[in-house]
Amino acid sequence: MNSKSNHSKGYLIVGLICSALILTAGIIPKSTFKSLFNGKDLSGWVGNKTDYIVEDGVLVIRPDRGGKGNLYTEEEYQDFHLKFEFLLTPGANNGLGIRAPLEGDAAYVGMELQILDNSAEKYADLHAYQYHGSVYGVIPAKRGFQKPVGEWNSEEVIVKGDKVKVVLNGRTILKGNIAKANEEGALDGKDHPGLRRTKGHIGFLGHGSVVKFRNISIKEL
Repeated sequence: MNSKSNHSKGYLIVGLICSALILTAGIIPKSTFKSLFNGKDLSGWVGNKTDYIVEDGVLVIRPDRGGKGNLYTEEEYQDFHLKFEFLLTPGANNGLGIRAPLEGDAAYVGMELQILDNSAEKYADLHAYQYHGSVYGVIPAKRGFQKPVGEWNSEEVIVKGDKVKVVLNGRTILKGNIAKANEEGALDGKDHPGLRRTKGHIGFLGHGSVVKFRNISIKEL
């Protein structure tokens, strides 16, 4: 009698432990956010370390320093949730490379999400797919959610499989399907082989403007 009771209690305890483990496994995220920029130096980054410098804990591109090109993460990423803050100067133009190789024009051999001062008069007649947050040449983003030039903006980029989403200052400005865009052909009429890439580097793509970045972190999905 006591033996059976003890066995029953033992089975119950084992069952509860197993259930707890299953539930715990279900709620533990695959990964957590990790910082990509330590605010001190360019550890973890490769490429243009002449124009991209650290000033007062902020990553700044100053194109007058004699360098050119892009700054990329050492690591490659497939599916991810990226967060960062950026500050534009008047007329600034930069880009965020995703799933990109280290060589070639990231807008085509990878993908480029525009980082642009949408309010600048010189950009008044751009194509819709050239404004901030757009997958350059491929998927246009909504406009009207940038903060005034000189203020910090927050941005999130979520890439999972064929889906890409861009959130600017808490507002979703782009939700697109990369595979669909590739099948239908890019809006700019050019070949974008990078749309077929499933993994690559993340980078900031300099276009001759002063832009600042901070609080750069990523979570792999």
